[in-house]
Amino acid sequence: MSRTADKAPGVPDAGRWKALVFIALAQLMVVLDSTIVNIALPSAQQDLGISDGNRQWVVTAYALAFGGLLLFGGRIADLWGRKRTFVTGLAGFAAASALGGAATNEAMMFGSRALQGVFGALLAPAALSLLAVMFTDAKERAKAFGIYGAIAGGGAAVGLILGGFLTEYLDWRWTFFVNIPFAVVAAAGAWFVIHEPEGGRNRSPLDIPGVILSTLGLVALVYGFTRAESAGWSDGLTIGMFVGAAVLLLAFVLVEARVKSPLLPLRVVTDRSRGGIYLSLGLAIIAMFGLFLFLTYYLQIVKGYSPVKTGFAFLPMVAGMITGSTQIGTRLMTRVAPRLLMGPGFLVAAVGMLLLTQLEIGTSYAAVLLPGMLLLGLGMGTAFMPAMSLATQGVEPRDAGVASAMVNTSQQVGGAIGTALLNTIAASATTSYIADHLGSAATRPQQQLVQLEGMVQGYTSAIWFAVGILVVAAVIALTFVNAGRPGGTAVAGSADAAEDEVPVPVIAH
Repeated sequence: MSRTADKAPGVPDAGRWKALVFIALAQLMVVLDSTIVNIALPSAQQDLGISDGNRQWVVTAYALAFGGLLLFGGRIADLWGRKRTFVTGLAGFAAASALGGAATNEAMMFGSRALQGVFGALLAPAALSLLAVMFTDAKERAKAFGIYGAIAGGGAAVGLILGGFLTEYLDWRWTFFVNIPFAVVAAAGAWFVIHEPEGGRNRSPLDIPGVILSTLGLVALVYGFTRAESAGWSDGLTIGMFVGAAVLLLAFVLVEARVKSPLLPLRVVTDRSRGGIYLSLGLAIIAMFGLFLFLTYYLQIVKGYSPVKTGFAFLPMVAGMITGSTQIGTRLMTRVAPRLLMGPGFLVAAVGMLLLTQLEIGTSYAAVLLPGMLLLGLGMGTAFMPAMSLATQGVEPRDAGVASAMVNTSQQVGGAIGTALLNTIAASATTSYIADHLGSAATRPQQQLVQLEGMVQGYTSAIWFAVGILVVAAVIALTFVNAGRPGGTAVAGSADAAEDEVPVPVIAH
């Protein structure tokens, strides 16, 4: 990117709100993709002749590439320029989506999903760090991150609706092709509208040992949890992956503490507030990802909803997220300490989750599911908004990309853990219930009823764990996140900001 394309430091970008539209569109595409493909998976599996044992790779190939390369992607954004990285990520994501939609065999499908993950790892941190450096006024920043947080939280549920429509009325291939117009519009808009603040690049040499250790460590961690879901926690390769991940990530931390230009400067994560945000956000995502999975199965298998109807059933959660993020979080962000939004937000979400532990086969949607999802969305939206904003607040401009990548990494790892951990709990509870009750079921209908009751028992057992996880997330947010209320245009990293941070707007010094 030429120097003339950059914005002079200290001057608010006149096109920042237009830029937000294209950044939000790109974020929506990435989030949609995480759920839209799940809806299409059964149809794609049948068409391409993918075996039951291999079908998980449609999801896993993406998760491994995305989760493993996020820190590297964030550092590339800092080094190469966030706008250029953002546009490159969009172009690559569109090409990979076209490849997936045109897939003729499983190898082509798995390859396209891995490529989507690679370019997603460039795109996601670049998008968040662009917001961090373009919106420096506290009130404007709150609004921008409120919109971004609502999309990040609600997009997954919208993906269920869109995926249902495309799969039912068109073809599963359109769940890939639909990304192309999103990416083209977002890339074209970004190219002409986004003007990155000048002087915010980190031109230090790339930390190659850090890249290798972090990528391998995160891939081993994500794959460990993914494998645990299918092969069990006592499987030799599962245990080996966890041990390998621990060794690699410990080596990564030791290397980062010693090298001159680290991939992940430890000042980014050792800041008390930011560390608390990454941890509480990861825990909240564990709870939320598990719930999406269980409610999708509950509504389709137990209640008999179609994919489209299932997607619409999630709309109260989306409405709650948008309200919590853009109305409650945005309005209160500049008036109260962020922890007083995050802590209570996670607790409200926990109350919503608590309602969902009451699920039974004949549970009324209006009486239990509707208020439960509304409260869950409202609480998550309220908590996500300050979390997204604070995660990149107070960092030096040269670290904005990698700080943004840590937000995505905590979400990605949280999603992998949530799916594996809560699925294991649910499966164990289901098996136990069926073993205890199947003997008393004499007829075929009675046996089918026991099977369904067992499934619901499994879901509610796992949701109880999710309630506990959200309470822990609330405690961490209230205890660790000690950043003060943003005032004026100054943005501080935390009440006791690290010595290498200064309370100035997050743009080039």
